[in-house]
Amino acid sequence: MDQGDKGVTLFNTMTRRKEALRPLDWRNGAPDPKLRMYVCGPTVYDEAHIGNARPVIVFDVLFRLLRHLYGEDHVTYVRNITDVDDKINARAARDFPGLELNEAIRRVTECTAEQFHRDVAALGCLAPSFEPRATEFVVPRGDGLPDMVSMIEALIERGHAYEAGGEVLFAVRSMPDYGALSRRNLDDQQAGARVAVEAHKRDPADFVLWKLSDANEPGWPSPWGRGRPGWHIECSVMSEAYLGQTFDIHGGGLDLIFPHHENEIAQSRCAHGTHAMAEIWMHNGFLQVEGRKMSKSLGNFHTIREVLETDKVGGRSWPGEAVRLAMLKTHYREPIDFTAARLDEAVRELDRWERLAEGAEGEAEPDERFLDLLKDDLSLSAAIARTHELFDEGQAANALAGLRLVGLDPVRKAEIGSDVEQRIAARLDLLRARDFAAADRIRDELAAEGVLLKDGKDPASGERVTTWEMRR
Repeated sequence: MDQGDKGVTLFNTMTRRKEALRPLDWRNGAPDPKLRMYVCGPTVYDEAHIGNARPVIVFDVLFRLLRHLYGEDHVTYVRNITDVDDKINARAARDFPGLELNEAIRRVTECTAEQFHRDVAALGCLAPSFEPRATEFVVPRGDGLPDMVSMIEALIERGHAYEAGGEVLFAVRSMPDYGALSRRNLDDQQAGARVAVEAHKRDPADFVLWKLSDANEPGWPSPWGRGRPGWHIECSVMSEAYLGQTFDIHGGGLDLIFPHHENEIAQSRCAHGTHAMAEIWMHNGFLQVEGRKMSKSLGNFHTIREVLETDKVGGRSWPGEAVRLAMLKTHYREPIDFTAARLDEAVRELDRWERLAEGAEGEAEPDERFLDLLKDDLSLSAAIARTHELFDEGQAANALAGLRLVGLDPVRKAEIGSDVEQRIAARLDLLRARDFAAADRIRDELAAEGVLLKDGKDPASGERVTTWEMRR
């Protein structure tokens, strides 16, 4: 076994089988090797719904496992934020009709991104290594990192894209094996662009790389006129910026296989002339609520915040740790039915573990069997069953070590550091100064200590206020 092979096997959507994870940097003898992972993040036009929580939790567990196996400094996890999108434009125009569009868009995306960060922190998720925003990578940058306009130019130069009808389109028939990930026959595929199929396309499946913007739409300068990028190009560019032209793992939900991930592969490989964009493609299964597809019309559509802070699910609010456990008890590739009964079971399980953990002393490493189950394509249901065995065998410290490895800690903290209020005040100062990255670091540090923040407004003054509580 080489140093990069830690015994991890993951199901690769591209090959439809489990494969050993052997990171590229170790195989290539890089002097400071990094395991590199990219996961598609939220489009911040509205609050994230509970279905959005599943990939965040799944890939957070994988991130934690890989950091445990390879070392924190040897894993790079990138999760993007999509902050340019027609839905964002529509929301901005609706919510802030009196504002200039760019300012309205900024307000929408900052508010929804901030809520997303609060939600996933409450679910026990670590911050990724990098969280780039699409709008920061549209046009050439001063630091030399890749940008969307330059990648589109490269695709045109290589004969994989063309300009027509006020758009730049990717020519799918220029790539002989287009469709390998989704295993769709090109002749049967539907267009993946966010606009209707038009006569100017050479092939109905050709998708948009760049489209012109009207005066009332956001836009950037380009060789093809003032416009904005298509959806898929952003992930090709941002993954390259932080992970290189080919990297180890690309993740997301099943709904992204086609067209999004298929089109990412086409763009990246054709722009760079590489054999692959990612070595392993991972996809989590769908989520339904109380036995039905989640839908606003059915009344079972819930945001993460509603589950955590209101009584709309099962007549009560639910701790983030219970939501996390409820998600993890079904294998990530399988569909999951998100129910109040499942959440109640998770709370009772956490409470039982807390009682069993009383008096556990000393630090311990996760049990080897527990680790082996995680390394087998994140077999968390079996790993959690192993946790029960460890508690029953009197190995509470080992059981707790395993649970903490996957972001669960059933031991409630009775005391907190005396500086929590000062840190919360410092975060509010940073938010007022618009230093969101530094404010997010404080929030994430507190979340890691079990302190969950809830932001709101003072009803009298309208000023931002923050309250806090201990997890669960």
